[in-house]
Amino acid sequence: MMLNLIDKIGDANPQLLRELKGRLKFFNVAIAVAISLLLQLVVYLYQFREFPDDRYQLTDTYCRLRQIYEQRQREVYQQTNQSKIDEFNSFLSKNFCPENQIDWQFWWRDHWEYIFLSLSVIFIFTLLVAGTYLLINDLAKEERRGTLNFIRLSPQSETSILTGKLLGVPSFIYLIVLLALPLHLWAGRSANIAFSYIFSYYAIVVSSCIFFYSGALLFGLVTRWFSGFQPWLGSGAVLFFLFMTMAMASYYGNSLNNSGAWWRLFNPWDVTNYLFPNLFRVHNGSPLKSLEFFYIPLGTNIVSVVGFHLLNYGVCTYGIFKALKRCFRNPQASVISKGQSYIIVAFCQLMMWGFTLQYRGNLFDLDRQVEQNFALMALYNVGLLVSLIAILTPHRQTVQDWARYRHQTSNKSIWWDLIASERSPALVAIAINLIIVSIPWVVWISLTSTFNTDTNPNWAGDNIDRLKSLLALALSISMILIYATIAQLVLLLKTPKRSFWAIGTVGGIMFLPPVVLELIGISSWKNPTIWLFSTFPWSAISYSEATTIFMAFLAQVSVLGFLNFQLTKQVRLAGESATKALLAGR
Repeated sequence: MMLNLIDKIGDANPQLLRELKGRLKFFNVAIAVAISLLLQLVVYLYQFREFPDDRYQLTDTYCRLRQIYEQRQREVYQQTNQSKIDEFNSFLSKNFCPENQIDWQFWWRDHWEYIFLSLSVIFIFTLLVAGTYLLINDLAKEERRGTLNFIRLSPQSETSILTGKLLGVPSFIYLIVLLALPLHLWAGRSANIAFSYIFSYYAIVVSSCIFFYSGALLFGLVTRWFSGFQPWLGSGAVLFFLFMTMAMASYYGNSLNNSGAWWRLFNPWDVTNYLFPNLFRVHNGSPLKSLEFFYIPLGTNIVSVVGFHLLNYGVCTYGIFKALKRCFRNPQASVISKGQSYIIVAFCQLMMWGFTLQYRGNLFDLDRQVEQNFALMALYNVGLLVSLIAILTPHRQTVQDWARYRHQTSNKSIWWDLIASERSPALVAIAINLIIVSIPWVVWISLTSTFNTDTNPNWAGDNIDRLKSLLALALSISMILIYATIAQLVLLLKTPKRSFWAIGTVGGIMFLPPVVLELIGISSWKNPTIWLFSTFPWSAISYSEATTIFMAFLAQVSVLGFLNFQLTKQVRLAGESATKALLAGR
């Protein structure tokens, strides 16, 4: 029967069979069983350190006489008579709770709940951190041995190979967790936790594993230069993310009322705390109870909370798998295509704006909500756009092939190639992504009443403030386009290690001017004109005239035009044939 099962696995997914045969050997299985049983024993016995004995205090948790003696204690302390206080404390230290007055049913319920919650936390850490490490380490080993290229040449589909990796590589971890599931289920039912909540937790954990494991595979494919440091870096990042979000869930639960709430959906802590409120002993309940998305109350019931988490995991995992399939067969390909970048940027805007618009005392108080999230959303968008510049900008050889052979390989117009072709320069694609990012901001600036003030209530002043904000948005767009053009120009050079030069150049232009200006004491409120040409022009908008902002915008457009003239010239030269370049003396 076992041989038939193995044969069926091999027929359905040969890669999975290869991974299981290499890992589920007798010694490895024995170690996994021993670790799982020892872990369950330790968790089960650890709670017995608080087992009520014959010296159990009258004011301890599980003594039925606790309320009587606590009330008496409060009355004695209110008398502020030190002798009576000492006498009462002496009485408590000498008299203990009778065994028939100990609430054993309550103690056992808490004992099982402790076991259930402890195993729930252990499952998350073990699966996500250890599983991520094993997957990245496996890819690194395959790369060093040269077997990864052999797998790429196999007739299996990318989905089959990657699924086999996801299911087979962490099989040791799966075995440890599966052996602990019976105790976990028994403890949950003994603690009077509904099966619907328990299986909702399982669905969240499984979905988070698929998401993080897919991300681990993608990380392993695109960061080959880290060599043996890859698994430690990847699993360390996951561990840091879990600890940080766990701390946020424990102490800053109300931070879900902002655009950053989307990032917390990727960790299972908040939804686990929602399902089992005693996980972090939060007195006000889980912050997910007040979670909204475009004013839609998601936290009102378990179905909407769990369903939204699963939908988020599903959409993001699907996107990662699309990137995995691109990078697996061709390691030199970009992680995403230009067309996919438009969808990703639009999806990110949808999620960030959805969690920005939440009810906070005054329904549809759009202005205040956007103002409170402005810095966070601007930071996210700058990081997203700069990342897209790094991902989408092609290198010299790719642009050279496109410019030289475009007329032979494509019957589309030049503009279509600039929008969709993976070999063409990425400037038009970055511009389209900037338009997608800007549309919600333009709508908000056009409709908001935040510019109406008591000191300047007339429409003229209001229109000036709106114009300044629109110009500031235009400044940000032109600045990002300048960064994208500079990155493309650097990548067209013939120097070695062009990627590092591009990162250093763009990073220096982005961050060095603001740092230098602050160090020498030139603040945005003292010299706003200089700050209009920095990465953060918004900080100087309120201190600048509309005319000054417009002139700064014209200056940036001039710089952008000059850089693009140089870029067009370089692309044209790169696309010339070797014979033509030789005849022209180049």
